Amino acid sequence: MPIELWPPLSVIQSHLEPGEQEAANATGHATPGPAAADAEGIDLGLPLAELARRRQVLAARNFNARWAPGRIVSVVHEGHLLGVLLDKKLPGGSGNGTSSGTGSSTERWQGFMAASEADWASAYDVLLEPSDEPFEPLFGLVQAWNQVSLAPLPQQVARVQGEISATRLAAIRAVHDEYVNSTPLAIAPEPGRIALRSVGGGHFSVLSGTPLAREDDERVQYQQLYRNAAARLSAATSSSTSTINSTASKAPATPPGALAQARPAAAGGAERGGLLGRLRRWFGADAWVRPALAMLALVVVVQNLALFGGTDGVRDDDEVRFRAVPVEPAGASADLGVVWKPGVSVQDSIGLLRSIDADVVAGPDDRNTWYLRVPDVKESTAALSASPLVASVGPP
Repeated sequence: MPIELWPPLSVIQSHLEPGEQEAANATGHATPGPAAADAEGIDLGLPLAELARRRQVLAARNFNARWAPGRIVSVVHEGHLLGVLLDKKLPGGSGNGTSSGTGSSTERWQGFMAASEADWASAYDVLLEPSDEPFEPLFGLVQAWNQVSLAPLPQQVARVQGEISATRLAAIRAVHDEYVNSTPLAIAPEPGRIALRSVGGGHFSVLSGTPLAREDDERVQYQQLYRNAAARLSAATSSSTSTINSTASKAPATPPGALAQARPAAAGGAERGGLLGRLRRWFGADAWVRPALAMLALVVVVQNLALFGGTDGVRDDDEVRFRAVPVEPAGASADLGVVWKPGVSVQDSIGLLRSIDADVVAGPDDRNTWYLRVPDVKESTAALSASPLVASVGPP
């Protein structure tokens, strides 16, 4: 029996299409389907309490208005609230890869549409996880298949609604590459099912949906709705910035063909670099903004690549594991296993590891254990045991 996806497509359409909300209000709400009837009587106390908690945490984080790769922004377009995960600043704008969010007339960004309808996820949608918090729950599903370009314009009332790590952004870029290259996935089309699978040659794990069926898959219509919304948003911000720029003093133009020549050269260099080239590209757009974090994440991935034998070995890159967390094998050369206390930030843990000159070689596994290589096991054990950040430390 087919699964009825929630929310109904008519509800999603009323949220995205111009005029649809007014039509629905004029005629009453859209006719609820069986799923809506089944939902009656469900105790919403726990979900609403969790929603409130997550939004309180997001409000306490109090992100500034700066636009940067990896940040999730909300914009108001055609009377609707839309979400976008910023990927990179497009060439030709001012600044160094960040924006104050005040609406520079020469600035334009590329990103991925972000939504909340997990039931409708395809294999190229990435669900954000608790480790990515805080973020606005309305934008917890990143559509790696649906790119959009936009500018920070005042009329959009843009707000920063979250920020993901350099590693997570690199994983989403890897999923986007799969979509662009039509990479075959050994996964059966099962609408409404969520899969934990590996991408990027097995060096990232993401939660995603399953591939679209060739025929009669409702998610095709869902994706078209969001493609149309992304196209309208891109076109609206493009025309607005063009109008602004036409009245502004013109800066020296980029030589004709320079960008067209630079892009293929950069892409070719990444491809010639093989896996390391692709890793540099997936992490590369963060280089201007968060060089230390991006480099650290890249080093960890490359360490894991060397540790686990590279990509020459036979492995099932498209293995799908439902309702299970993959267990990373402890590194053969790991000296210690450490479990951090709940709430420990990345910055604090990195600072402690640097103080003992430790390298992360694997993790976390199903016990939340990270595996470390250290210069002196005894001294490092003592230092970690004495730290208020560490829940436990011991042999791997």
